[in-house]
Amino acid sequence: MKKIKLFTAFVLISLSLFCTPKNSAYKTTNSGLQYRILVKTEGQMPEKGERVKVHYTGKLEDGTKFDSSLDRGEAFTFELGAGRVIKGWDEGIALLHKGEKATFIIPPELGYGSRNMGSIPPNSTLIFDVELVDILPAIKIEPYNIKGKTRIKLDSGLQYYLISEGAGLKAEAGDNVVVHYTGFFEDGKIFDSSIKRGEPFKFQLGMGRVIKGWDEGVALMKEGDKIRFLIPYQLAYGEKGYPGAIPPKSNLTFDVELIEVIK
Repeated sequence: MKKIKLFTAFVLISLSLFCTPKNSAYKTTNSGLQYRILVKTEGQMPEKGERVKVHYTGKLEDGTKFDSSLDRGEAFTFELGAGRVIKGWDEGIALLHKGEKATFIIPPELGYGSRNMGSIPPNSTLIFDVELVDILPAIKIEPYNIKGKTRIKLDSGLQYYLISEGAGLKAEAGDNVVVHYTGFFEDGKIFDSSIKRGEPFKFQLGMGRVIKGWDEGVALMKEGDKIRFLIPYQLAYGEKGYPGAIPPKSNLTFDVELIEVIK
């Protein structure tokens, strides 16, 4: 009997060794994010709405690197908690102190899900080595003041207010234009802003790279102009909207500043 008990105990111990989770050094959140702090600090922790500056390297489970801010030599900055990045990032970066380095293991449902992202196959678990380099204050957006301004309506349904007039080059189809913008729903809620990202948006005008209301509206502008556009849903994202961001049949307001026209 003693031999049987000893043998049973040995089997149980052996099984427990083999059943140890692969990532036992990691903590796991309720969502399924796994993380491990590699370098700890007592620095500030970021809050939702603040901008965070992060260095990172992203790999697939087989070790294939698909992206790295270190290779570019420039840290990545984004607004925390605004849905600008994958869910695993919004959750994971919020767990760090300034200056800390960590590794995240992000399951597909917190990453890109079933989407094929080219270098990232569908349903990929992602591994990120990250460093929270800095925490920057939240940027407060001041909507354009339209008091006393004239609203102009075009045949297409696009409406606009000229807030202030610049004296630079006129934008024309085919030009590359650089703009700062903030987009609002009809209730005044902001859904997107290049100002919050701290990075202007560049696109080729008149080529269908943006919504119809933008192609039509920005073509009215000169460098230095600031205009508020009221864009009906037919000239925006239509009856379907944009999944996860813009509801169906959304009429949108954009405050736009034309910074540069590149001929």
